[in-house]
Amino acid sequence: MEPLDNVHPFTPATAKRGVKRGGGSNQMRVGAYNERLVLSLVRRRGAMSKSEIARHSGLSAQTASVIVRALEDNGLLLRGERQRGGVGQPSVPMRINPRGAFSIGLKIGRGSADVVLIDFVGRVVDRARLVFEYPRPDDIKSFAITSISQFRSRLTADQDARIAGIGISVPFELWKWAVKVGGPADEMEQWQQPGFMDGIETATGLPVHPINDATSACGAELVFGLGRELSDFIYIFIGTFAGGGLVLNDTLFRGRTGNAGALGSLPVPLSGGSSQLGDHASLFELERMLVDRGLDPAAIWAKPDDWGGARDVIRRWIERAAEALAVAAISCCAVLDVRHVVIDGAFPPAIRARLVQAVDQALDRLDLSGIARPEPRSGTIGPDARAIGGASQPLLHRYLLDRDVLFSPGETAQPWGYSP
Repeated sequence: MEPLDNVHPFTPATAKRGVKRGGGSNQMRVGAYNERLVLSLVRRRGAMSKSEIARHSGLSAQTASVIVRALEDNGLLLRGERQRGGVGQPSVPMRINPRGAFSIGLKIGRGSADVVLIDFVGRVVDRARLVFEYPRPDDIKSFAITSISQFRSRLTADQDARIAGIGISVPFELWKWAVKVGGPADEMEQWQQPGFMDGIETATGLPVHPINDATSACGAELVFGLGRELSDFIYIFIGTFAGGGLVLNDTLFRGRTGNAGALGSLPVPLSGGSSQLGDHASLFELERMLVDRGLDPAAIWAKPDDWGGARDVIRRWIERAAEALAVAAISCCAVLDVRHVVIDGAFPPAIRARLVQAVDQALDRLDLSGIARPEPRSGTIGPDARAIGGASQPLLHRYLLDRDVLFSPGETAQPWGYSP
């Protein structure tokens, strides 16, 4: 079997010929497509026997058997207990080996940076966090390199060899944040200079994959969360600012510049005039509301999983954010005809549940004539979505079935705003 990591991440479009989407091919020239297809099927559906894999993939029984055996030999699939009681020979379910692959994600935010090491099923194995006043490239690069070195020192040689790469999750045109994050303009301008990713790649010897932070969070939901049951959904992540992503036909749609799903910039006509979604549904707005009440907003950044105080302010923020999110949801669904709107963010699960419920109620108050009512759903990843989503990108490139990875004939867009 051709090693999956030897496949160029942007396979020429000619490799697409003769291969139906969602179906396998028995032609060797397709290379690692079939191996990726099998891994993606098992990841999405859970443990499957060889006969089930053949049936769902469209591969012949012989081809499916050969691929499954090779993936097992490479440590990517694990053999389960033999299942008896059915007709014919007992079946043996195959499942993803959590230790079959690892990946690293770096999330760069307004007030903190996170590095995580995840396994092949998305579980966080190791983590590190840096809190700062505003993001400085040199500080974050040093932190990332040091953290990754420490992570690797705690792995065995075999586990270290299975690290697929580093995904860097960063906001689009971060240098334009100078005014809002309170950072000096000259230091924030350094984010425009190439070298940040190259420095990390050189220091670690691992391939680096940049991605827009909200798109990255959407990727985490696709690979490790609701993507197992939903083929199409709009995704909204609420962090310092609001952002989003779009999944169509089980594929993360990145767009021309890599910034598809920039929902924070979506106009939302509410009482008092038109504004953008991010003016209402963002932690930056919640911080402003807390400061106006004379309260310290530090807790929402230091403890994204525990918001114990300021209940009245949080209630008002949820109501305001929900109204804007409902308007944004119907605007997106009017164009895309997508049923589900997944909402997540850097806040506790209880806050997320209240916000999704408030959005559902706000939808009932809107005129939905001519539009199929969208269904808001709670995201499943939480505050780590951007870091885990970053880590999911090397796994997509190296092992899993992703249309942009396999079939893109040109260069990928850079979410930074420059080519590193």
